[in-house]
Amino acid sequence: MRTVEGLDALKALVGQDLGQSEWRTITQERIDQFAEVTEDRQWIHIDREKAAKSPLGGTIAHGYLVLSMLPAMMAETVTYEGWSAKMNYGLDRLRFTAPVPAGGRIRANLSLKEVEETSTGVRVRMGVTVELENASKPACVAETLSLLIP
Repeated sequence: MRTVEGLDALKALVGQDLGQSEWRTITQERIDQFAEVTEDRQWIHIDREKAAKSPLGGTIAHGYLVLSMLPAMMAETVTYEGWSAKMNYGLDRLRFTAPVPAGGRIRANLSLKEVEETSTGVRVRMGVTVELENASKPACVAETLSLLIP
């Protein structure tokens, strides 16, 4: 866990890797719960028998489930001190590059791309690569945007 205190310390980290989260297992139960909450019940996520006969060999996590894990994985990797609030601002360059099978493990690797002062706070652009354990390609790559409020 890296703690960043204040704007100057944040700016000093631009271009650097900030570390990685712990591994998280994406269980079938979590996939099923996500399918219910989002009403995205495609068979490749929840029908174990049909998915087992597919080229993927089993069910896979929703891409948006993997994406929804980013805030938690990022929060255990880096925290910001000296700000009244941190808000999600958006995403750029999001790609789901490999399926995450049920039972697969993922973790996030973070790098600080840009820090920009705005009229409402400081916008932070973070490069995130979601690694899939024992896979040659990451599960997801994205640039997240956060707004730090003074």
